[in-house]
Amino acid sequence: MALNRDLVGKTSAPLTFEYTWKDVVLYALGVGCKADELDYLFEGRGPKVLPTFAAVPCFTSLMDVLMRVEAPLEKVLHGEQRIVLHRPIPPQGQLKSVSTIRGIYDKGKGALVAVDCSTVDEKGTPLFDNSFSIFVRGEGGFGGDRGPEQEKIEAPTSAPTFEVTEAVPAEQALLYRLSGDLNPLHADPTFAKMAGFERPILHGLCTYGYAGRAIVRGACGGDASTLRSYGARFSGAVVPGDTITTRGWKLADGRYLVNVVNQANQPVLSHGLVELG
Repeated sequence: MALNRDLVGKTSAPLTFEYTWKDVVLYALGVGCKADELDYLFEGRGPKVLPTFAAVPCFTSLMDVLMRVEAPLEKVLHGEQRIVLHRPIPPQGQLKSVSTIRGIYDKGKGALVAVDCSTVDEKGTPLFDNSFSIFVRGEGGFGGDRGPEQEKIEAPTSAPTFEVTEAVPAEQALLYRLSGDLNPLHADPTFAKMAGFERPILHGLCTYGYAGRAIVRGACGGDASTLRSYGARFSGAVVPGDTITTRGWKLADGRYLVNVVNQANQPVLSHGLVELG
């Protein structure tokens, strides 16, 4: 079934996302926060909000886009994600997001749906923006534009500026899905096999959140408020039970290049670029 490409350039109606401190704590646990990261887990300290939580309020908007372009859920894979933060995310609030389909690009074996989502707070003040790209397997070959070329930066040959290794618990996907992504690919073995995987895989945005925590620790010196943007490509699937290593290299212009690999040194997040401010 062909995707509905007539929606390119169209902007959605505003979608509301209301949340409390319990939602941000649940998210923090979902991306692996431990007891030594208590600022993100205890309401007595705010709680502080991980920057990558920015991807959660836009998830409903993302699902709305996929329904409108008529993308079959079993063919969908998250391709890329980038967040831009205008200020720290409050621990509770009512946010509104609008999404614009930037393009639907022909990648041969599949189509890439590129979407921009802007989120404001109750007063209409910009809080953060998301750009996400969704790869839809089997929907390419329609003769369309392949899309713009992205900036490519090779990893330095020197040792990384920071490196963080963590084991992903077997139950992590079942915990992360409570933040809103209920795709059965991450829970149901039968659905996972139908989608071409031996067993359920970890959400790409959960891996992204693990890397985000490593970035806060290694690049931001523990101060999450200094993170201005973080984008990465989902290069491989993480299976709950895997061990992942996040490596970051500080570049000459002050940005960080960030990559994540599994225990077999296979890339699972690549082309990561982080800006601080």
